[in-house]
Amino acid sequence: NQAEKRVFLIKRLLDEDRRYRGMEVPADSYEQKRMLRSLMNIRRPQVIDAKFLTVQDEYLRQELEDTGITRLADLEPVCGDFYLWQGDITRLECGAIVNAANSGMTGCYVPCHACIDNCIHTFAGIQLRLDCAQLMEAKAMGTYWVAKITKAYNLPCDYVLHTVGPIIEGRVIPEDERLLASCYRSCLELAEQNG
Repeated sequence: NQAEKRVFLIKRLLDEDRRYRGMEVPADSYEQKRMLRSLMNIRRPQVIDAKFLTVQDEYLRQELEDTGITRLADLEPVCGDFYLWQGDITRLECGAIVNAANSGMTGCYVPCHACIDNCIHTFAGIQLRLDCAQLMEAKAMGTYWVAKITKAYNLPCDYVLHTVGPIIEGRVIPEDERLLASCYRSCLELAEQNG
């Protein structure tokens, strides 16, 4: 069941890092979920065995089913094939979602942080961080504002488009606008290239 899978995943992640070995797993399911997410958030990109991935994938997919998926068929188009929707994109069944990635592109390492980068990496599963790290190692990211594509793993979408946008402090200047527009264009071009 979900509780057993969650405890298995927590124990494996605790045992993986000697700093956390011997830590107690909370009895409360809410605290267990926070602990699991925190451990996934701080885990560096690295390979793990197939059993862990199988249990993780089953667990995340069931959590997704339990919280609900937003399907395109349930939405009303604004005009033609254009939809306007506001909600949790980690629950959106579609071709691709866009991740406002940080410059390292491997996700947010702050436990349970509410940024979209953290949420996407958490609910996709630990495989996504490894894919992103491999893209960075290959220097495939190149420059900011150029989107990259990965599988979505346990998210209901097919792909994740990752783009590193400008960090704006203070007044928005024309260069910020140009760089942000470049992010949007890069994502749209990458989506078109990948059908």
